[in-house]
Amino acid sequence: MWRVFVAFLGLGLTAFGGPIAHIGYFEAAFVRRRQWLSPRAFADLVALCHVLPGPASSQLGLGIGHARAGVPGALAAWAGFTLPSALILGLLGVGAGLLPEATVASASRGLAWAAAAVVGQAVLHMARARVHRPLDALPILAAAALAWGLSGLAGQFAALAFGAAWGLAHPDPLVGLPGDARPPPAKRAAIWLVAWGVLLVVLPLAASLSGNAWVALADRFYRTGSLVFGGGHVVLPLLKAEWVDQGLLSPETFLAGYGAAQAVPGPLFTIAAYLGAALHPEAPIVGGAVALLAIFLPSMLLVFGVLPFAERLRAAPRVGRALAGVNFAVIGLLAAAWVDPVLIGAVRGPWDGAAVFGGLVLLVFSRVPVLAVVAALTLFGLALSL
Repeated sequence: MWRVFVAFLGLGLTAFGGPIAHIGYFEAAFVRRRQWLSPRAFADLVALCHVLPGPASSQLGLGIGHARAGVPGALAAWAGFTLPSALILGLLGVGAGLLPEATVASASRGLAWAAAAVVGQAVLHMARARVHRPLDALPILAAAALAWGLSGLAGQFAALAFGAAWGLAHPDPLVGLPGDARPPPAKRAAIWLVAWGVLLVVLPLAASLSGNAWVALADRFYRTGSLVFGGGHVVLPLLKAEWVDQGLLSPETFLAGYGAAQAVPGPLFTIAAYLGAALHPEAPIVGGAVALLAIFLPSMLLVFGVLPFAERLRAAPRVGRALAGVNFAVIGLLAAAWVDPVLIGAVRGPWDGAAVFGGLVLLVFSRVPVLAVVAALTLFGLALSL
């Protein structure tokens, strides 16, 4: 558990770029460098996290930690990946609205280049690991086309459905080989799922009947974490509608937190720590902690409840074939997301393109560590902004 915490703490301090970029960092850290998961098991986890509501990258971290050391390992992974950005944003929430926009913009430029290079490398590596015949490239291209052609969740679910259908119609010759992890026990899985559903119903009732401000805060953030699909970028406008549009938080305060959440490493859901502290200036530490735990708790309960069943379903022949096709679709989804919004957001001129290309070349064709490339591109971005 301690090793899991330390590994994810390093990523919590350095994994910039949002949920799509985080998948690239995780693939480099846990598939290639530490070899905690095979490419197949990693792709299965990514596919599962795209289907569940909540922050995809945090759920992926929970799944990796769970595979390594059970529920304690999952909690250690979450703590390591989440605490750095949660502490930063929570402290900013205490002095809400004080973050200079120019500083955020200068720091973000180089980090956007690094994220584009890391995600590009992850897409290439995952494709090389999964494509064993020319026919395998077709579902990847089709999934990318569906993601580009249909916006939002429609494109995502259409791509995953196409991948499952492709896997059933075109069996992968490698499906059926032994997996690399023992399925976790499913005895308590239903308890986690029941707890998720009970809290979704009980918290609004408790908030309404008690009138307690802390219960109301937990209810709003728990509902947001339970019902949002699409990861961190989607939750930000939903939180704006929940707090700003109802007059509970000023637009200026929210926008300062929005900019800070884009600039810090780790999951974007940690903006909850900022909002909880800003909403309760009389007790900012308690407000930030309640909001943070409430928005992540649904993801934990869902991952703990679904993972044991997913591992067993994966062993069934037809499910295994469908999952193999979904894995191809996930690569296509990542490729589409790499182009838009990652690459389009990072490249706005010749210097941007040169920086991303240089970082990608270093990552793909040399042994330069990922963190060294991230640091170099960040410093280069800051230098050009001076």
